[in-house]
Amino acid sequence: MIRNYESCIKACQQCFIDCQNCLVQMAGKKSMNACPACCLGCVEACLVCIKFMIADSPYTKAYCKLCAEICEWCAAQCQEHDHEHCQICAASCLVCAEECRKHAA
Repeated sequence: MIRNYESCIKACQQCFIDCQNCLVQMAGKKSMNACPACCLGCVEACLVCIKFMIADSPYTKAYCKLCAEICEWCAAQCQEHDHEHCQICAASCLVCAEECRKHAA
C-alpha cells in the first residue's frame, strides 16, 4: 500500500527537510509574517502525514487535505521573503501540497 503514496511520502520528506532548514536559517531573524512559525507547523504536518500514509490510516485522505492546506499557507508566507532558503522552502511546500491533494480527493 505504501507504493500508492510513494511520491507523496517523498514530497512530504523533502518539504520537512526544507522547512526545517528554513526554520533554522530564520532563527533569530525578524520576520514580517508568519515565517518561521509556518515552517514549524509544516514540519509537524509533514511528519504526521507520512505516518498516516505508512499506516494506511482511514484518515489519510483527511490528513492529506489538511497537510496540503498547511503547506500552501507556508508557501505563501515564505514566498514573501527574498532569502534563498525561504524560496526553496516555498517551492517544496507547493510540490508537497500538490502531491497531498492527489490523495485528499
